[in-house]
Amino acid sequence: MKILKVLRSSALSIYGYFFFAFVYAPILLIVVFSFNSNPVNMMIWESFTLDWYKTIFGMTNASSESALYLDSTDQLYAAVQNSLVIALTTTLIATVFGTSIALAVARFKFKLKGFYRALMFMPMIMPDIVLGIALLIFFVSIGAQLSIYTIIIGHCTFLTSYVFIVVSARIADMDETLEEASADLGANGWTTFRRVTLPMIMPGVIGGALLSFIISMDDLVITYFIAGVDSQTLPVFIYGMLRRGIKPEINAIATIMLLFSIIIASIGLYMRSRRN
Repeated sequence: MKILKVLRSSALSIYGYFFFAFVYAPILLIVVFSFNSNPVNMMIWESFTLDWYKTIFGMTNASSESALYLDSTDQLYAAVQNSLVIALTTTLIATVFGTSIALAVARFKFKLKGFYRALMFMPMIMPDIVLGIALLIFFVSIGAQLSIYTIIIGHCTFLTSYVFIVVSARIADMDETLEEASADLGANGWTTFRRVTLPMIMPGVIGGALLSFIISMDDLVITYFIAGVDSQTLPVFIYGMLRRGIKPEINAIATIMLLFSIIIASIGLYMRSRRN
């Protein structure tokens, strides 16, 4: 029996190592090869360079050899700006709506409450390509011109569900007697929400907001269907570069996006620990 336990434990450990290697090894390769100076075949290491990062930040001369392989940085900056505007706007709207719906479902009794809760899960369960096509058909049917506004509306349709689920989980762990005690002491509904409810669910609200921001920044499939000509986001821009061939600066852009996501997640964890 001891031998079987040891073998089982060893097998689980090996499986865990292979799993993490399978998930994180490609990401590590992207980071490593973003410093490769080989502009033709990025999988063949030539030497260490920062040229691709310099080009992204506009620090490379147009006459340099590496500039021949790079697209216009103006298009890249426009895509980054669009992604940030869309992500920030969507995060604000989705956080307000998702938190409000979570509080309404948790605190009020109404017919088909379970069915309504199930509907909030549908945008998460539905394949992205199906949701993207559905949104495209909807916007075309009502005569809406595809632009940055259609992307914001499309992102809100599914990111509200993410905020709803995160905040709902926080509300489920909240002690309702504190709200009742606040009401017994004479506080009105707004004061109770501002002084008792909101501080208690704030970690969930922050978590849902950061999750929405990251997903909105990284979304490709849905955005690809509902983006206009002048509303290209960073993931769509990278996808367009990949269709014309794998260029070395793609690794640098992906590494910067990875670093940005890690920073946002770290800020969320820090704020949550401070709140606790």
